[in-house]
Amino acid sequence: MIELDIMIEAGDWETLPNVETLAQKAASAALAVTYEAAGEFEASVMLADDAQVQELNRTWRNKDKPTNVLSFPSPEQPGATGPRYLGDIALAYETLVRESKEESKEFAHHFAHLIVHGVLHLLGYDHETEAEAEIMEALEVKALATLGIADPYRDMAA
Repeated sequence: MIELDIMIEAGDWETLPNVETLAQKAASAALAVTYEAAGEFEASVMLADDAQVQELNRTWRNKDKPTNVLSFPSPEQPGATGPRYLGDIALAYETLVRESKEESKEFAHHFAHLIVHGVLHLLGYDHETEAEAEIMEALEVKALATLGIADPYRDMAA
C-alpha cells in the first residue's frame, strides 16, 4: 500500500475531477506491478505549475525549462520503522495540458500515466538506456491497464 501526501501548490488542478483519488489509484497501480508491492510506502506529490517545476528543474537538474514530471527518490533509511518514504514527485499543470492536447490523450489518463511514471522512478526504475526504457514502459503499460487506460506508447512506435 502507498499513502500519498498531495499538495496543490499552483495550476488549475481543480479542473481534473477527483485529482487526489486518481493520483492515489495510479500510485497504487505502479506499486502493484513491481516487486516492491509488499509493504507500506509513502510519497509526496506536488501539483504545481510550469514556473514552479521549471525552478525545481533548474535547481536540481540544471535544466532551465519546465517538464511534465520530476521525481526525487528518497534513500532507504536502514533501521527506520513505519512506512518507507519513497520520495517526492512534482507535476506541471500547463505542460500536462499541452501534452494531452498535442498527443490527443485524455488529461486524466496522461496525469495517471505520469503519476505511475514518477512512482516507478521513486522505486528505482529509469529510462536512461533502451533496455531500462523497455522495462519501465512495460511496467507503465501494465499499471495503466489495471486502471482501464490504454497503452500511452502504442502510437509512438516507429
